[in-house]
Amino acid sequence: MSNPTKVPFLDLVTPHKDLREELLAVVNKAFETAGFIGGPMVETFEQEFASFCHTKYCVGVNSGTDALRFAFMAAGVGQGDIVVTVPHTFIATTEAISQAGATIAFVDINERSFTMDPVKLREYLENKCDFDASAKKLVERKSKKRVAAIVPVHLYGQTADMDPILDLAEKFNLIVVEDACQAHGAEYYSEKDKTWKRAGSMGVAAAFSFYPGKNLGACGEGGAITTNDAVLAQRMKMIRDHGQAKKYYHDIEGYNGRLDSIQAGWLSVKLRHLEKWNAARRALAHRYHEFLSELKDSIGIPVEAPWTRGVYHLYVVRVQDREAFQAQLAEAGIGTAIHYPIPLHLQKAYQHLGYSTGAFPATERVAAEIVSLPMSPQLDHTQQEMVVRKLREFLAAKVETIQ
Repeated sequence: MSNPTKVPFLDLVTPHKDLREELLAVVNKAFETAGFIGGPMVETFEQEFASFCHTKYCVGVNSGTDALRFAFMAAGVGQGDIVVTVPHTFIATTEAISQAGATIAFVDINERSFTMDPVKLREYLENKCDFDASAKKLVERKSKKRVAAIVPVHLYGQTADMDPILDLAEKFNLIVVEDACQAHGAEYYSEKDKTWKRAGSMGVAAAFSFYPGKNLGACGEGGAITTNDAVLAQRMKMIRDHGQAKKYYHDIEGYNGRLDSIQAGWLSVKLRHLEKWNAARRALAHRYHEFLSELKDSIGIPVEAPWTRGVYHLYVVRVQDREAFQAQLAEAGIGTAIHYPIPLHLQKAYQHLGYSTGAFPATERVAAEIVSLPMSPQLDHTQQEMVVRKLREFLAAKVETIQ
C-alpha cells in the first residue's frame, strides 16, 4: 500500500488556515451588507489588481475562460476570424477563442521556455498568410479568413518573449491578448523599452484566472481582465453583465460573467501576500535548480530566460519514463502532476482543425516528458530535499538498469 502523502503536490490548506480570520471577516461583511454581487468589494479588488499588474483598469469576471472570451469580444474578434495561439496550454485558451466565434490556428512553442516561439509565429504569418497593406488586413492563404489576434500564453509562471510577438502584431495589424492565467506577478524585460513589465500589461488586454490552485487563487471560481484601454474596459464590463450600460438598459447582448463580492474580498486579502508568496516560489525554484543542476544530463530542468522573472506557478521537469517516476514518488508519499499530456492539436475536440501527429514537434516532445514537482510557498526545505532525493534514486536506478 502506498504511503499517505508526506509532500503534497500543492498545499491549499495551510494558507487558508493562516488567513482564516481575515477571510471570514469578508464573509461577515457580505452578510451584514447583503452585498453579494458587484459593489465596493469588487471595485476595490479591481483597483488593487490593476495597480499590481501596472495597468489602468481591471474587470473582475467569473473565470479565466470568460476573461479571455470577453477580451476577444470587446476587442472586435469576430465570427470566422483566426486567432493564433499554442497547442501546449490548457483547453480554456482555445475554448475562449471558439466561444467568441473565432477559428483557432496553432504555432509551436520554444522547447526550452514552453511558451510561444516567435520564430514559428513569424513563419506562420509570413509564409501561410498574405498581408493587404492598403486594408491593413492579414488573410490566411488556405482558409481565406482574416487573422485577427495572437494569444501568447505565459505558461507555468514564465512570460512569453513579448517584444518580437508585439513587433509582429504591429507589422500585421493584429491584436495581442495575453493569457496570463498562470502568471500573476511574472515580469518581462522589454529590450525595446528598456524596462521590466508585468504580465498582463503588454497586450491590448490580458486574462487572469483565480482558480484556487493559482498563485493568487480564490476560494472558488474567479477571473479578471486587465487593460490600459478605457473603452475596452467599459465594453468588457457590459459584456460580463448582460450587456447593460446601466440596470435594465441593454446596449448589447452580454453574458452573466460577474465576479461575486465574497470572492473579490478574499482575493483582496490574498493579494496583500502575493509578492511574499511569489518570492518564496522563486526561492524554492532556485533551490530545485541547484539540487538538480548536477543531473542536467538525465533530467530537463526549467530554463528561466534572461527576459523573464518567473513566479513558478509550476515547477516542471522533463524525464523519461515519467509514469514509473511518478509511481516511485507516489510510493514515497510525494505528489506530482502532469500539465498537459496531450497537446491540444491532438485532442478529439479539435480533430476538425486537421492537425496530425508531427505538426508541432516541440510541443509533442515536451508533452511526452513533462512532470510537475511539488511547488507552493508552504513547501519546506525538508520536504523539498525529500523530493530531490527520491528523484535522484529514480535516475540512479535507471542508469544501473541501462548498464
